[in-house]
Amino acid sequence: MTKHNASNERVKRDYLQYLKDARGRDEATIDRVAKSLARFEESTGRKDFRKFHREQAMAFKRRMAEARNVRTGETLSKATVHSTLSDLKAFFEWLSREPGFRQKIAFSDADYFNLSEKDTAIARAIREKAVPSVEQVQHVLANMPCNTLVERRNRALIACAAVTGARVGALATFRLGHVNLVGKWIEQDARTVKTKFSKTFRTFFMPVVDGAEAILSEWVTELREQELRGPTDYLFPLTEVGIGENGEFEPQGIGRTGWSSTNAIRDVFRRAFEAVGLPYFNPHSLRDMLVRHAMSLDLNAEQMKAWSQNLGHENVMTTFTSYGHVPVHKQGELIRQSGNENPLQGLADDPEFAALLRKIASRTFKEERQNPDPDPTA
Repeated sequence: MTKHNASNERVKRDYLQYLKDARGRDEATIDRVAKSLARFEESTGRKDFRKFHREQAMAFKRRMAEARNVRTGETLSKATVHSTLSDLKAFFEWLSREPGFRQKIAFSDADYFNLSEKDTAIARAIREKAVPSVEQVQHVLANMPCNTLVERRNRALIACAAVTGARVGALATFRLGHVNLVGKWIEQDARTVKTKFSKTFRTFFMPVVDGAEAILSEWVTELREQELRGPTDYLFPLTEVGIGENGEFEPQGIGRTGWSSTNAIRDVFRRAFEAVGLPYFNPHSLRDMLVRHAMSLDLNAEQMKAWSQNLGHENVMTTFTSYGHVPVHKQGELIRQSGNENPLQGLADDPEFAALLRKIASRTFKEERQNPDPDPTA
């Protein structure tokens, strides 16, 4: 069977270029779309895209419903199926507008990639995330070994995620010059740091996990004063590997460059949590942990906005909708508590509410003086 179709390859190249330069999609999204297109081509025997028709879309949708995950052997999740079909729908809608395809492909034929309303609802359902508690992260950091340079780097890596909530891509690309220990902040500069949507913002250290800030500070100081690293050197360099005394490869310190992928960072997290008998929590879950902690502090609107900006969110609602999910057990606890509380409890001590009451009382008193009631019995 033909391994590729030259005409299709040119079309895919143009589309992926369009996603990158015209739509501003990141590399991860483009890679996912490329995989979706490859799956479709495999199902059609790599027929020319000019021969696309709705029956191909329906047949592919049926195959996706029966397909199984290569690693687990289980049927593909609704979310995976929905993502793949959405990629293909967007591709063929774009293709139907391109010269040479307008007379071949109907725009509406792409609709046949749609899942049923029921399956779409299942695919989009928000499920409870695995999020560590503050105490669990503290326990991990307290028990991580720190005898070698690599071990201290690994511990500082998790500590950095705990005080900044930085995404894994940013953790892999931070430079030493981005950290300001005096001001207690780290600059997420999109010119050199891989931030979401290439946003540049400053993150102040969040005092949530005891000891995390001290661990990060010690690592930065060690890099600067003992390893003589400069502002442009990586904050978390990759591990240098060499042949040990027993003739086997083993870690031999840290290099001068950063990790080429984020898999190594995830491995550090996995080993650290599993070493103390805890399930694996990925780096991103620490962002959820920080937001949940903020929500428990009864912050006012301005303070919550500051936490939101600290995580790189322009809109505070992004923080609530993406990370502010209340755990199921906490949901039940809050509901039970609300049934026993006076809805006005605590308002008397609220200075803003007290000021409002004084304002209303003052206005009422003035109105009564200006418009006295001639007949009190009326």
